[in-house]
Amino acid sequence: MASVSLCPQKWAVWILLLVSCANAFYIPGYSVTRYNDNDPIPLLVNKIFSDNTQLQYAYFDLPFVCPPSGKTHGGSPFGSGQSVSLNLGEVLRGDRIMTSDFELAMGKDLECQALCTREVSRSDVKWARQLVKEGYVIEWIADNLPGATSFVTVDRSRKYYASGFKLGYRDISPVSGQPRYFINNHFTIVIRWRSAPEGGKLVVGFEVYPKSITAEDRTESGCPKAVHKDNEGLGLYLPPNLSRMQEKYSGLSYIPEDDEDDDGATLKIPYTYSVYFREDTKIDWASRWDLYFTNQGESSITHWLAILNSLTISTVLGVTVFVIWSRTVQGDLKGRGDGAMDDRKTKGRTRQRSEKKGDGSLEDNDVERDADYSDDESVEDTAGWKLLHGDVFRTPAHSGLLAPLVGSGMQLLFMATGLLLLSCLGVLNPSYRGGFVSVGMGLFVFAGVFSGYFSGRLYKTFGGSAWRKNTLITALLFPGLAFCLILLLNLFVWAQASSTAIPFSTLIGLLAMWLLIQVPLVYLGSWVGYVRAKPWEHPLKTNAISRQIPTQPWYLRVPIGPIMTGLIPFAVLFIELLFVFKNLWQDKTGYYYVFGFLSAVSVVLIVTVVEVTVIATYSQLCSENYHWWWQSFLTGGSSAFWIFAYCIWYYLFKLHITGFVSSLLFFSYSFLACAVYGLLTGTVGFLAAYAFVRRVYGYDTRQML
Repeated sequence: MASVSLCPQKWAVWILLLVSCANAFYIPGYSVTRYNDNDPIPLLVNKIFSDNTQLQYAYFDLPFVCPPSGKTHGGSPFGSGQSVSLNLGEVLRGDRIMTSDFELAMGKDLECQALCTREVSRSDVKWARQLVKEGYVIEWIADNLPGATSFVTVDRSRKYYASGFKLGYRDISPVSGQPRYFINNHFTIVIRWRSAPEGGKLVVGFEVYPKSITAEDRTESGCPKAVHKDNEGLGLYLPPNLSRMQEKYSGLSYIPEDDEDDDGATLKIPYTYSVYFREDTKIDWASRWDLYFTNQGESSITHWLAILNSLTISTVLGVTVFVIWSRTVQGDLKGRGDGAMDDRKTKGRTRQRSEKKGDGSLEDNDVERDADYSDDESVEDTAGWKLLHGDVFRTPAHSGLLAPLVGSGMQLLFMATGLLLLSCLGVLNPSYRGGFVSVGMGLFVFAGVFSGYFSGRLYKTFGGSAWRKNTLITALLFPGLAFCLILLLNLFVWAQASSTAIPFSTLIGLLAMWLLIQVPLVYLGSWVGYVRAKPWEHPLKTNAISRQIPTQPWYLRVPIGPIMTGLIPFAVLFIELLFVFKNLWQDKTGYYYVFGFLSAVSVVLIVTVVEVTVIATYSQLCSENYHWWWQSFLTGGSSAFWIFAYCIWYYLFKLHITGFVSSLLFFSYSFLACAVYGLLTGTVGFLAAYAFVRRVYGYDTRQML
């Protein structure tokens, strides 16, 4: 067969073809929708949320907004109020997306359109005032873009969006000095579009400008006579109940207005909207989400400083680990040996001299030389980690709990790695609403195989025999505790009628995923790890009688030692935590988008955890303490303690969360996140220490042979 050779030009052509094919893949949430003139654009309503509370509410559950009429619009087979199918992540994050009665047609401006007039009772007015006071904003969706409030930088050089728009606003009465509350009942919708190269028009922006307009001075259609001029706002106020006022002045007990029962008084709130389409050629469709990512330039500098800080800390620790390995460990082994080696050499010389003398006795000068040799070596070489060769691999206490925890940590490590990788590739992006949580749940369930495998094999290494019991603990321990916590929190949220509450059907679905999918996968992995795979072999045998451990220095004791070492990984992660917490708790209208920086910091964090655990384990072994199994796990996950302490500080000094339920949700979810982080990094620390100890004492064994 003749050989085929390609010239450099042909290789270049092949490379260009491969590069061109690399762009032809689909990312969820990135499907392009092209509109022709007068094509309907569905406007979906979702929920209201606030930066000051963790409770969210479905838009149509609000008693003071226009309810869905059920009519169809724009040729859609579904009437308004129809629920849109949601993925698991959308449900868990509190989304309740439904079709609405707003009519938007591409390129067709609408000066004013009346929606409805809603009569609101006294109790509903009170609730609306409370929601306005807590700073709630509304989220609508058009062409997969959330309705945004538009802002311009101080120097007017750049425009950016904040997801959502205000439900209402508050000001101070110039007469009484008391706060007044107004509700936004007119919405100016601006759709920004640009022409598509293939034809049609693409939506590149969705802006909503809310306004409060009094119910007076309106046309027959219900629209204000001057929509875009300064208008008096519609106040959320009803006159006090006169019967209660009479009770007050007659000397009877008086109940304040906010606590009055409904007496039939209502407040009429007319809702209207305007629609305008504006061409914008400065925004590309592929980059239309960039406007939601605020302060990219300034934050990028901070992220690079965070990475530099993390690399500096990790490099210093790396040098320390290198010195420990190259100077101390290998120097001790190659240079002096350990107590076990000395004993073998002494016994060997004794046997040789006995054989030479022939009668099995030693000459006096030989005994004196051996005694001098042993005394000299015992001063220098029989202290520290070398004395633990017969106990270092002794099965730890509560090994039946350590193995499931390590298995769960491997499961979480696989999930976190997959999420970061998919986020860096752009598969998980803000346009894929709920995708991060949905994919994370899928990866966690699938990773049950890895959880069972590592738990079963480690359990077998510890000498355990009840592997089915270990499998059951692995499959039920962490997921069960997390599910029970979420179920308990759900009871409090249900009582608040919030959309943050997980629906009962979703809870049943989660329970089915756990018991019917994950548990069998954990069993499969555990069967492979315990029955089919061999246990990890240790290079040294364990003595029958355990060695007595001397008194340990205060900085190596539990919990002081692990807590102190946890400060170093926390210092690596601290700056990035500022951005994560800001987007997660403080600024919910923004989006966290710098997964590349987060991935880099996460890699440095893992390396730092490995280095810290190795140093702490070596220090512990040098103090003749062979209980390193649990100590290494606690050392690896100890930075979770500082992260939770940072959560408490953040709650006290940065957040303005109001209400018992919101505070309970904050601390519960923070604790759960720290537990996940602690399991993950604790497993990394344990595996690093295990590999280090096996390497050190395995090298020791080869030297003794």
